[in-house]
Amino acid sequence: MMKSIDGAKFREMIISGADNLRQHAGYVDSLNVFPVPDGDTGTNMNLSLTSGASEVEGLDEKHIGEVGKHFSKGLLMGARGNSGVILSQLFRGFSKAIVDEATLDARTFASALDKGVKTAYKAVMKPVEGTILTVAKDSANIALESTDTDDMIELMSAVIKEAKASLKRTPDLLPVLKEVGVVDSGGQGLVYVYEGFLAALKGETIAKKVSNAEENTEDFVDDHHEFDDFMTEDDIEFGYCTEFMVRFQEDKRTFDEDTFKSEMSDFGDSLLVISDEEIVKVHVHTETPGEAFTYGATYGELLKVKVENMREQFREIQKKKESKKQEKKSYDTAVITVSAGDGVKKIFESMGSTHVISGGQTMNPSTQDIVDVVKNDDVKNIIVLPNNKNIIMAAEQAKYMVDVELKVIPTKSIPHGLAALIAFSPDVEIDENVESMMAALEHLKTGQVTHAVRDTTIDGVSIKKHQHMGIADGKIITSKDSREDSLTELISSMLDDDSEIITVLIGEDGSEEELERVIERIEEENDEVEFEVHAGDQPVYSYLLSVE
Repeated sequence: MMKSIDGAKFREMIISGADNLRQHAGYVDSLNVFPVPDGDTGTNMNLSLTSGASEVEGLDEKHIGEVGKHFSKGLLMGARGNSGVILSQLFRGFSKAIVDEATLDARTFASALDKGVKTAYKAVMKPVEGTILTVAKDSANIALESTDTDDMIELMSAVIKEAKASLKRTPDLLPVLKEVGVVDSGGQGLVYVYEGFLAALKGETIAKKVSNAEENTEDFVDDHHEFDDFMTEDDIEFGYCTEFMVRFQEDKRTFDEDTFKSEMSDFGDSLLVISDEEIVKVHVHTETPGEAFTYGATYGELLKVKVENMREQFREIQKKKESKKQEKKSYDTAVITVSAGDGVKKIFESMGSTHVISGGQTMNPSTQDIVDVVKNDDVKNIIVLPNNKNIIMAAEQAKYMVDVELKVIPTKSIPHGLAALIAFSPDVEIDENVESMMAALEHLKTGQVTHAVRDTTIDGVSIKKHQHMGIADGKIITSKDSREDSLTELISSMLDDDSEIITVLIGEDGSEEELERVIERIEEENDEVEFEVHAGDQPVYSYLLSVE
């Protein structure tokens, strides 16, 4: 029986939850309702939770309130997409509830889960049932009702049982889930997190997947070597980031992971070891990479090796920082736009965007990414154009991380962003700009063409894998084998008697010749509309368009 947990145990739970979610992120992605080539819920939740776990991973703290504060901060900074932001809010409320607690028993843990749910619901402008919110709420309610146990393991088991039951009910609450035949992806992600928590409470380890021996060593560790501003080169005790893989051989030393880790730790710090029956992969910061390789070779054949000089990296980073300081710019109002595609980026910059972040459907920027883009400039106000509905919440969280006024225009697509930016004037106050930019979105119709990644039926439209879907303002209008036919039908469905201008951005997979044929077909029936065509070079969407 476990009657309470301290900060050290909570840290283990966080890391275990992150590991379990990471293992299943691909499956969570596959549950996304729309069959478009993004599938980002699992990815966003994984990256968000990993950011929180990284914040506590090296923390030597037994006060659970302190661990919660660090975890919440990491989640907030790394939150990506709606699912990641909601996850960060769940644990923001949880962490606030336990801030003064040294340990948690079953009752305070249950209460903290409930506070997390209330915080998350408040953060969402229009909460929708049948989502991660419902799964979190139902499982927290069971925790509150489980007054007959003071065993943390028993309580967490009850929470997971109800979370799974609630997840199973999500299609009954959200008809589109039932139509597509899936459960809510965010709710599934939360179940994996809670299962990781329980594993840590039981003292179990989440098994890490190891790729085959041919995997590139560069993918082993996402080790970007970020250095704190107060560091000097002398603070780097072990200067070489060293990675290698060994394939075990029968005539070499017999591998025992505990012994291997113990002896490898003598070479330096930041040690990470992952192994299976055939190979071991190693990451370590050391002063003697050659000796580390020699030691590894006593177990078998070296497959991949990589060494990076972190002192040289530090010097290069310092040079870049100095260069940025010299290039510091001043803006009364900085306009941050999220863009995908070189062509789209150039258009945004030409229209007055002061900062462009690369991101979009397949990689949502985090709250930290949005804040970082202006941290080296002198800005008085900030306007953010997310240009994707899944980035709006992360942009809203940036308000709490800057010392200047930040406004988010809820642009849900690239065409939305372009329309809003046309209405922007650097010569007026931020509130007047926000009013004008919001007004520019009121009557704008937007559309996109992309390919389907699976068979499904949505809103009565039968969709086959690899077909080209035409989507108008978030609703799938058509799905055809011919992309030209799909684009033509999409545009026709968006036109009315007041339509005057159709703006089209050609993506990476789009074709000028194909678009010209579509324009000819449209103009045969609608001779009063005008087309504006730009090379957007955006991924995922063959064509993006707006009708005004």
